[in-house]
Amino acid sequence: MKSFVTLTGIAAPLPEADVDTDVIFPARFLLLLEREGLGRHLFHERRNPASAQNGFILSQPPFDKAEILVAGRNFGCGSSREHAVWALADFGIRCIIAPSFGEIFYSNCFRNGVLPIVLPNGEHRDVIAAAATGLPLTVDLEAQTIYFPHGSTITFGIDAHRRRALLLGLDQIGAILADDAAEIAAFEGRQKTQAPWLYLDKNKLSTFNALGKILKD
Repeated sequence: MKSFVTLTGIAAPLPEADVDTDVIFPARFLLLLEREGLGRHLFHERRNPASAQNGFILSQPPFDKAEILVAGRNFGCGSSREHAVWALADFGIRCIIAPSFGEIFYSNCFRNGVLPIVLPNGEHRDVIAAAATGLPLTVDLEAQTIYFPHGSTITFGIDAHRRRALLLGLDQIGAILADDAAEIAAFEGRQKTQAPWLYLDKNKLSTFNALGKILKD
């Protein structure tokens, strides 16, 4: 998983509330299992050519190159499809800022290297206003700070474990291997003594297979 430390990029304002995962990534595309290329189906009904006259924010320069999405409350509600986060990440979105998120969507963001930031309404309005200018914002996960173009800042909170995993680019398996390395090594040490056949090296395995073939014949 790609690590997240700092990000400076265009922020697209999408203050609409209750945008669900079917709007973000329509269900008819769920048969697509490869993550690469899913970004072209992001907000499909709003970004396709037939809807171009609606002026959807992610279809308008400079927001079509946005790396930050400033969304409304309860963003990512609805079904648990992880494809919604995959599509956002493939489009280039690395950070989403909102007053609240759908619970499963919020967790899926951390699993895929996307930083979801929860801000209270007043600070969220400030970020929306700054995003609307089209000027880049900077998000610093290490300092837990958002920097505005005019120099002011906003700090945000985040779970320490999830923050560390994003900073180091650790997915769930990577986090377990990093956090529980001593316990894993101790378990494997005991297992090698109790069940040594599970740890045969290549030469011993070849001998074991050959012996098995002789006994079978």
